Amino acid sequence: MSSLGKDLIEAMEEAAAHAEGKGGAARVHTIEVPDVRAIREVLGLSQQAFARAYRIPLATLKGWEQGRRHPDATASAYLSVIAHLPREAREALSAA
Repeated sequence: MSSLGKDLIEAMEEAAAHAEGKGGAARVHTIEVPDVRAIREVLGLSQQAFARAYRIPLATLKGWEQGRRHPDATASAYLSVIAHLPREAREALSAA
């Protein structure tokens, strides 16, 4: 068996042990998912204006707000920046 095959089997065994509550080697990552609609509403922007201002595809924004999709870690971090520094985020995008 190749070393890749052995690595895959070992990884699956670790994942199975973690799922059963055994072993402690696995890392658990939690992502804080921001309330996209609340951020947008605090800023007083329509979906279209928010999407345009922060260069987020409108369909993606709608999916987040309707709960069909959730922002990944990078998008969550970006939304957090928008929530805390909305003007600076816009300025950074307009300078690019």
